[in-house]
Amino acid sequence: MKAILLSAGLGTRLRPLTNKIPKCLVPINGKPLLEIWLENLINSGIEDVLINTHYLPNMVSSFISKSKYKENCKLVFEKELLGTAGTLLNNLDFIGKDDCLLIHSDNYCIESLNYLILAHKKRPKKCLMTMMTFRADDPASCGIVELNEKSIVVNFHEKIENPPSELANGAVYVLSQNFIEEINKSNKYATDFSLEIISNYLGKIFSYETKEIFIDIGTPKSYEKANSLDILK
Repeated sequence: MKAILLSAGLGTRLRPLTNKIPKCLVPINGKPLLEIWLENLINSGIEDVLINTHYLPNMVSSFISKSKYKENCKLVFEKELLGTAGTLLNNLDFIGKDDCLLIHSDNYCIESLNYLILAHKKRPKKCLMTMMTFRADDPASCGIVELNEKSIVVNFHEKIENPPSELANGAVYVLSQNFIEEINKSNKYATDFSLEIISNYLGKIFSYETKEIFIDIGTPKSYEKANSLDILK
């Protein structure tokens, strides 16, 4: 299994921190987010990782070139941002004929990806992908999911006022090969994975809720929280 680590975002909500550093490289107690994800992936047996870049790409390239994981990484520069779905669809040759992890690298997650992968392997037969979920402190700022009794996603609300619960999409997915083949046929021009893809697969998405720390590093407040919580562990 391979992984696509989405790392090209501008990080506008984290400014001024991201004025001089890409969001994927902001440190959590001295360790860049990208390094935290690569460590998790390698420890979970994922040895081939594609990383897309756009904003301050030379900084990402320099970091990877000095990383002990450099042989595991393939960097792909996007002159214009392709979007979360666009990057996936533009790199199908990299994925090959296996299932694939699709991960937003701007989240802080200490859950071993082995547990997500195991849940995916045990998913109901009708489910084509598995989504990691977490309990959000600020549900209105997240994509909120509703599940049935079998932990299958039956409804999805992207950043709405007064969401029905605090169970949020962690934007960490395991995608089956059948799912990838389907969206390449029916959604081949999609750009946003949450807005254009997920809503078409309600009832076919299995969920795995992490009980570990999971924080969307989207604002200075959440960034500060991630650093302070890690110190306390």
